[in-house]
Amino acid sequence: MKIETLCLHADQNLKDEWGSITEPVYLSATFVHSSTSISTYSYSRLSNPTRKHLENTVAAIEYGSEAFAFSSGMAALSTVMKLFSVGSHIIASNDLYGGSLRLFRNVNAQLEGLSFDFVDTFNTDNIEKLINANTKAIYLETPSNPLLLVTDIAEVASIAKKNNLLLIVDNTFLSPYLQNPLSHGADIVIHSGTKYLSGHNDVLAGFAVVKDPSIAEKIAYYSKTIGACLSPFDSFLVERGIKTLPIRMDRICENAKKIAYWLRDQPFVTKVNYIGFSDRKDYPITLRQSRGFGGMISFELSSARLARKLLEGVRLFQYAESLGGVDSLVTYPMAQTHADLPEKERELRGINDRFLRISVGLENVEDLIEDLRQAIENEI
Repeated sequence: MKIETLCLHADQNLKDEWGSITEPVYLSATFVHSSTSISTYSYSRLSNPTRKHLENTVAAIEYGSEAFAFSSGMAALSTVMKLFSVGSHIIASNDLYGGSLRLFRNVNAQLEGLSFDFVDTFNTDNIEKLINANTKAIYLETPSNPLLLVTDIAEVASIAKKNNLLLIVDNTFLSPYLQNPLSHGADIVIHSGTKYLSGHNDVLAGFAVVKDPSIAEKIAYYSKTIGACLSPFDSFLVERGIKTLPIRMDRICENAKKIAYWLRDQPFVTKVNYIGFSDRKDYPITLRQSRGFGGMISFELSSARLARKLLEGVRLFQYAESLGGVDSLVTYPMAQTHADLPEKERELRGINDRFLRISVGLENVEDLIEDLRQAIENEI
C-alpha cells in the first residue's frame, strides 16, 4: 500500500467485534486473563489495544518493524538513550532542538556518564574524525531545528554501518509522509508526535520506530520499565490525526513554498532558511531523500525591533511554541525553544534577537502573507 492508504488502513488486525470503523479507546488500566496462559494484554503500561493500533500504524508509515508510543517526544528520546551505558560516546548534529540539547548535556552527560560531540553533519568528514573506540551512535536532525540544515542520511548510515554504530534520526520536521530515514539506512527514528502526526495542537506524544527486532526488544523493556507510555485517549487522538496527514502535508508544503519565496523578496528580511530553495548546497540531498519540503521556515529580520513588531502584530499566525499543527505559528527561538542555550552559543548558531521560526498551517496562503505584511507595515 502507498503511504496515503497506510495512514488510513495500516493496521488491519485490531478490529472491534461490533464492526466499529474507528478503533475503540480502551481506557482500562488492567485486563482480565481468560486462563493461566499468557494473555495479549495484561496492564496498560506494558501494552494497550488502542496504543498498539497506533504503534502498528506509525511503524507501517515509517516502514519499520515496530514503533513505540510515548507521552512526549522527549520521553521517546529519553527512553532510547537508555540503550547506552556509562562511557558511551555519541556524535550529534550541532543544530538541534533545545530540549534535545538539554537532555544530552544536563542529563545524559552530567548524570549518566555519556559524552557528546556536536558537529556540522552536512560535512560527513566531521563525523568520521570524531569516531573513537567508545563511540556508539550518531544522532541527526534533518532538517534541523531551527536552522533547517540537511544531512545525507544514506551517507551517514554508511559510516555508521562501517563502524558498527547506531544511527538515530529525528524525523519530526518532515513527518513519515515526506521522509523515511529507515529506508535510507537509519536504525531508529524519533518523532515528536505532538507535531505533524497529531497535527491539531491538542495532544503531547512521541515515537521511536525501529527495524531491527533486537533493538525493538531493548526499547520495549526500557519502555515498560520507565513507564512513559502514551495514554489510550491520546493514542486515539494521534491516530485520528494521522488519517489526514497526507492531505494536511500537501497543503502545508504548498503554502510554505509560497511564503518562503515571498519572504526572500522582502527588503526587511536578511536571510531565509527553507529546504526547498534550489540554490542551497544541500538541495540535491533533499531531493534524494525527501518527497517534499515541509512547512518549516526560519528567517532573520533586519532588526530586533522588527522581529518584536512582527510577533506582536500578527493576527492569523499565533505567537506560540510548537509546530506542525493546522494553525500557523511563529516562534522566537532565542526566548522559547532555545532559551536554555548560553547566549554566546545561540549567537554563534545565528539564533539571535532578529531570528524567527514559522510553522505554516492550512489557512489561505494569501491571508497568511498579508498577515505577515500588515504586522510590520508601519515599521518599514
